[in-house]
Amino acid sequence: MDLLSRLGLSIPLVQAPMAGVSTPEMAAAVCNAGALGSIGVGATDAAGARAMIHALRAQTEAAFNVNLFVHATPRPDPVREAAWLDTLAPLFAEFDAPVPSGLRIIYRSFADDPDMLATLLAERPPVVSFHFGLPAPDMLAALRGAGCLLMASATSPAEAAIIERAGIDVIVAQGIEAGGHRGMFDPDAPDDALGTFALTRLLVRQTRLPVIAAGGIMDGAGVRAALELGAAAAQLGTAFIACPESGADAAYRAALMSDAAHHTRFTSAISGRPARCLANRFSTLDGDARPAAYPIAYDAGKALNAAAKQKGEHGFGAQWAGQGAPLARAMPAGELVETIRREIRR
Repeated sequence: MDLLSRLGLSIPLVQAPMAGVSTPEMAAAVCNAGALGSIGVGATDAAGARAMIHALRAQTEAAFNVNLFVHATPRPDPVREAAWLDTLAPLFAEFDAPVPSGLRIIYRSFADDPDMLATLLAERPPVVSFHFGLPAPDMLAALRGAGCLLMASATSPAEAAIIERAGIDVIVAQGIEAGGHRGMFDPDAPDDALGTFALTRLLVRQTRLPVIAAGGIMDGAGVRAALELGAAAAQLGTAFIACPESGADAAYRAALMSDAAHHTRFTSAISGRPARCLANRFSTLDGDARPAAYPIAYDAGKALNAAAKQKGEHGFGAQWAGQGAPLARAMPAGELVETIRREIRR
């Protein structure tokens, strides 16, 4: 049985689980239109994940995806964190806000979160996906036993090989064009920065697993091109940011429709890991100092963004977006899926 049939999809389209943007309302609208809707629970706890799953299930009976972050356990480094706060101190002063006295680990990796695992085993979402790496074999076995289809992101053939050996069902080929966090298993390792189509084709040739192409795809023409390369489906994230159901705030939406969309760039300054975002003030900080580790640095980033917003400055938000951002369209999520469906047929 192919991937679409197994999940009951009528279109080879996955809505990317961008944490903070992918709401249950948006995921439900995507599901009800025949694609695979997704929610990202990597930045919340087990109770928050349970609430999101229940909210999603209240709006759809279709299959959906729950995405988790499986990053390495962060190691606090007081010296490095103090240096990063010193770098940010002039910005906090600009907005009349105190510099945080210290930084916290604001959310746990799924690998270190037995409560999250227990919640997923109780809720049994149809699809569970992983970003930044894979959890332990016993966690994977438990999720398989609960009937979950498992997907994981790969940015290279080497990561894809690890995913296949672990018994994952589907590989998401994340090209360098993709918005949000780069899913590298080791952010300090060399990155060949493979584009979506090159990576997709390499993985289709390398693996027996279904491959979902992700990164820079915004419309039916892009989906069709991914399918021609052998992908089972395409994953779109930035395309859904402007939908009214998304969690993006007004400043994020305005930036997406501005010239900033033509100049996305990678930065580690916001969270401590490389991520592609719209060009804004935060994205210019790279090189000033080494950020604190992920997600510890995010604690400072969120505090600075909150202080800046109080003064009417919106250039310090986590405005994730891929290189296809100029192609974004503002329409309801279900309507966007239907539009892409027509474009694929065309």
